[in-house]
Amino acid sequence: MTTRANILITGASSGLGAGMARLFAAKGRNLALCARRLDRLEALRDELLAINPAITVAIQPLDVNDYDRVFEVFQGFQRELGRLDRVIVNAGLGKGQPLGTGYFHANRQTAETNFVAALAQCEAAMEIFRAQNDGHLVMMSSMSAMRGMRKNINTYAATKAGVASLAEGLRMEMLGKPIKVSTIYPGYIRSEINEKVEKAPFMVDTETGCRALVAAIEKEPAKAYVPSWPWAPLGFAMRVLPLSLVRRMT
Repeated sequence: MTTRANILITGASSGLGAGMARLFAAKGRNLALCARRLDRLEALRDELLAINPAITVAIQPLDVNDYDRVFEVFQGFQRELGRLDRVIVNAGLGKGQPLGTGYFHANRQTAETNFVAALAQCEAAMEIFRAQNDGHLVMMSSMSAMRGMRKNINTYAATKAGVASLAEGLRMEMLGKPIKVSTIYPGYIRSEINEKVEKAPFMVDTETGCRALVAAIEKEPAKAYVPSWPWAPLGFAMRVLPLSLVRRMT
């Protein structure tokens, strides 16, 4: 399998994005990292270069809801590194409230960040990959995409299902071509996006989760449930069980 030397990660200043960046740096990969918080990106860049001084770490501030800026940053990274081999669409929000409770603004922000901004990132990545006739697009979905979810994660789950569908359609288009598309379904991995969640089934720490994510991404699968145990069998169960039973699992 081709080694992806130059990897772009959005939402890289903290959480799973930063955790994956550390592991890829240890593997000797060059990194293009973007997020809203430049100070955190600068600190992460210094940390990564201490891990592996031989790599290149390019950083740019980016709010993925600034769609024109998404294209500018991705193209700038391509020029700086010479090419982009893998793009991990990781930036996202986890906030939300039950529908009809007066928090449309919060649900709208989650929908725009997790789906419309993800679409912009896909477009920007695929423009580059089509021109190169090569590349690996990684879409970070969620186990919550398996079924519609209730209350605070209703909108979040819907956006992650949309991301998965977007990736699958693109994967269908790229069958037999040198551009690969992977959909990753993380289970409960502790990060800043869920730090206020006190109880979640099968929660793993950030480092354990990121190691599982990187291992899955490196295999370039069509789909991966991460960590595979117990989320692969649970994912099947969530898709086929009646809603009354799925409700008890969430």
